[in-house]
Amino acid sequence: MVKDKAIATRALTKQFDRHIAVNDVDLQIASGEVYGLIGPNGAGKTTLIRMLAAAEEPTTGEIYLHGERLHLEDSTSTLKRRLGYLPDDFPLYNDLTVWDYLDYFARLYQLRSPQRRRRLQEVLELVQLANKRNSEISTLSRGMKQRLSLARTIIHQPILLLLDEPVSGLDPISRMQFREIIKTLQEAGMTILISSHILSDIGELCTSVGIMELGYLVESASLQELYQRFGRQQIILSTLGAREVLQGELQNHSLVEDWEVMPDEGQIRVSFAGDANDRAELLRSLVTAGIPLTQFHCTTEDLETIFLTLGHQQAS
Repeated sequence: MVKDKAIATRALTKQFDRHIAVNDVDLQIASGEVYGLIGPNGAGKTTLIRMLAAAEEPTTGEIYLHGERLHLEDSTSTLKRRLGYLPDDFPLYNDLTVWDYLDYFARLYQLRSPQRRRRLQEVLELVQLANKRNSEISTLSRGMKQRLSLARTIIHQPILLLLDEPVSGLDPISRMQFREIIKTLQEAGMTILISSHILSDIGELCTSVGIMELGYLVESASLQELYQRFGRQQIILSTLGAREVLQGELQNHSLVEDWEVMPDEGQIRVSFAGDANDRAELLRSLVTAGIPLTQFHCTTEDLETIFLTLGHQQAS
């Protein structure tokens, strides 16, 4: 049902001459989710987001936002006013101050005083730029400029936020600040779609993930489901004794699929097919065999590894 989804598309397709950028995409995003869109360059992510933002007209297919059909030609629709769209190349006006820049866009959205002034102060505090309100944009760092762009995107209090590569080129501290803002917006009830090549950020931020390849949405699922389906369980081991003895014991265990030695850390990383009880039994058997373990902890493959695995499956 499209009525209970923040975003729903049906057979959404975009063709440029002979090139199909987005191919028959059925996408569903529930209200309140942070949905990560990942894929290689040229996969169709930006084109898909532009269609959802009514900046690009589909060749065929339908888009529904909170159950209402989105039409590109209806440029004054209330539906579009509920959208916030941050492209990866939106220009900033360097000769304006931070306050004047935001005030300009607030006026475009017809926010009136005193509400407009209150809203500007709110978003500046949210994006941690309140102390820069009188600074010219040309003096801001890249991270500050990106947070200002986000402030401009949410100035009219949209309920659906579309972010195309918002942390591209940012340093780790700026990315961390941006992540914290996104989490605050989600807690406030906003639905957010975010594309990024930085999969560690997607893994930390998102509740669900869509993977695009050659215009197709090849996978769309909750992050938890992806980890369950594709994330192999791993156990990190280290020992005071000879690693060869530990490897010999691992070879005798039926649920140990394979392992690799991590030379930099002096550890062994084991791919393990069992559950928690099986892990406990493996630990018990290693201790009983007299192996002096100094480390035994369980982890799962990260989103980047899952993405690469799915890419190899699609290629084959």
